[in-house]
Amino acid sequence: MSLGPIMLDVVGTELTADDIRRLQHPLVGGVILFARNFVSIPQLKALTASIHAVRQPPLLIAVDHEGGRVQRFREGFTKIPPMREFGKIWDKNPKRAKQLAQEAGWILAAELRAHGVDFSFTPVLDMDYGESQVIGDRAFHLNPQAINELAFYLMQGLKRGGMAAVGKHFPGHGFVVSDSHVAIPVDEREFDEIAQNDMQPFRQMIDEGLAAIMPAHVIYPKVDNKPAGFSQKWLQKVLRERLGFNGVIFSDDLSMEGASVGGDVTARSLAALHAGCDMVLLCNRPDLADELLGKLKWTISAQTIARLARMHGHKPALDLTALHEDAAFVQALHEVMQVGKQEGELFF
Repeated sequence: MSLGPIMLDVVGTELTADDIRRLQHPLVGGVILFARNFVSIPQLKALTASIHAVRQPPLLIAVDHEGGRVQRFREGFTKIPPMREFGKIWDKNPKRAKQLAQEAGWILAAELRAHGVDFSFTPVLDMDYGESQVIGDRAFHLNPQAINELAFYLMQGLKRGGMAAVGKHFPGHGFVVSDSHVAIPVDEREFDEIAQNDMQPFRQMIDEGLAAIMPAHVIYPKVDNKPAGFSQKWLQKVLRERLGFNGVIFSDDLSMEGASVGGDVTARSLAALHAGCDMVLLCNRPDLADELLGKLKWTISAQTIARLARMHGHKPALDLTALHEDAAFVQALHEVMQVGKQEGELFF
């Protein structure tokens, strides 16, 4: 059975009979974990092992684990600083900032891979205009060059830890004030302004081999009246054709308010898939998950199956004991944990 086009969550800290029933459905291809799914390191390892054992090839396991306020697992995991902290260091010492971003990516990936997680939805490539309620310090910088350099080095660190990167939120969520979790944001700018600014980090990271992208639940009415994640113009014409992206396109969570314009859950999923998403996310609504699995009719393409296969963790995962016996890893831990605390000492 190949991976399906839907990524769901699970209810608690171990799989229930309902979880297993959903995960065995041929339309399912992945699981996204949240803070509620974590109580301890042994428990998380057991949970991911049980998810991977549900079927072959194993389901993808993902998490939103960026650093700062978006870090789902905390006890026993390194506290990764918000990405804006690396941007602050870049202003004074770009070389040092890039080194620290790479170390942060390595730590983030190695620790998650040690617990059976395949990838994290990171990095945020949005520009930090200083207005967005939801992006804020999750963004590296306002300068596209800074974003690209720091995101590239973070991606290299993720790769060293055995993990692919996912850039978000295409073509840029940083300009709008509204939070697409609870509203339907609208960005009134012309395409050329977005292309010359917000899209630059995406374009550059695609050229550097970015494996996956998540579009924004934002409407850009000068381009299309649909949110980017439901828009063939954005996903096919711009992302695939103009920018030459051939990786995975993940929808953002279809239970978010920003996705409500797409209709009921099946209509939203079909809209995202027809627009060009390879996999759609549906989180925190097991009732809607059952509805979607019961109603959606979709045949996944061989191209999408091949793309998704590249998102599996691609290195043998070391356990935490082995990681903490690695002198380079321990040095990286020490340096990243100081970011934001003693910045002056880190510049030179």
